[in-house]
Amino acid sequence: MSQTFVLDTTTVLHLIRGKELGKQIDAAFGLTTALHRQTVSIITHGELRVLAERNNWGPAKQKALAAALDNLVTINIDTDAFIDAYVRIEEACRNSAGGERKMGQNDMWIAATALVTGMPLITTDKDFNHLHGRVITVHWIDPTLGKAVHN
Repeated sequence: MSQTFVLDTTTVLHLIRGKELGKQIDAAFGLTTALHRQTVSIITHGELRVLAERNNWGPAKQKALAAALDNLVTINIDTDAFIDAYVRIEEACRNSAGGERKMGQNDMWIAATALVTGMPLITTDKDFNHLHGRVITVHWIDPTLGKAVHN
């Protein structure tokens, strides 16, 4: 598989940790063997740096985080296209089947990144699932099973 994906913060975190779930995600989607580098939103940089600071990551973990982020294509959100995509994501949340769905602001920007780039999103976070097939493609990895639910 040589597709490029937008990686949610949870996915990057599992890949950095290098434990079984991260290895399964990598293998299932061919992330490290793809011809192209994978993509993240600049929002993911902020979320991961906050997590590292909050959990007092030492120099080795901080270095691993920096190296991982350097190996990804980072997309900034400072264009009209991203603002329009953010509005579309919010509208999709508001008009979800079964009623309005609330999403965190960071997740909305990450979903907007998938929408603008046209790339599927890989996540272990269920908060994106209501957007699958409606606005973006979401590959949700059930962290308890270690396998993709949406393909």
